[in-house]
Amino acid sequence: MLVRVDFNVPVKEGKVTDDTRVRAAIPTLKYILEQHPRYIALMSHFGRPKGAPDPAYSLSPVVPVLANLLGVDVAFAEDCVGEPAKKAATALPEGGVLLLENTRFHGGETKNDEALSRQLAELGDVYVNDAFGSAHRAHSSTEGVAHFLPAVSGS
Repeated sequence: MLVRVDFNVPVKEGKVTDDTRVRAAIPTLKYILEQHPRYIALMSHFGRPKGAPDPAYSLSPVVPVLANLLGVDVAFAEDCVGEPAKKAATALPEGGVLLLENTRFHGGETKNDEALSRQLAELGDVYVNDAFGSAHRAHSSTEGVAHFLPAVSGS
């Protein structure tokens, strides 16, 4: 299951300072977990890193917040596509949760690049868009991926 969330949250000194957007995703994620998926891969953007990896815009500070709110372990992939993402997904236990690195670390994200959308889609069998604040953007992780997977909205 591939889920687009909105984890574009304020971070200061490596700590999330307002978890409101993470909390907003919890009902959808709990519902999905109750359906016993093989795993959930979560993707989000964070800030405006200009299409390249930038540690200041890593989603890694969200992992402990999400794990605490969900009450389950959350793994982190160093990239949202490619070998790091595939290896992290494969390593998950049944019903595991994986947070993928910032989608905007790839310049194709904001350009709705078809190749990036296809790579993201490889990580799931169904696409759930729970990032309603970002749904109006025609980006690879919001609009593009829906061309390659059955797509539904979150709660």
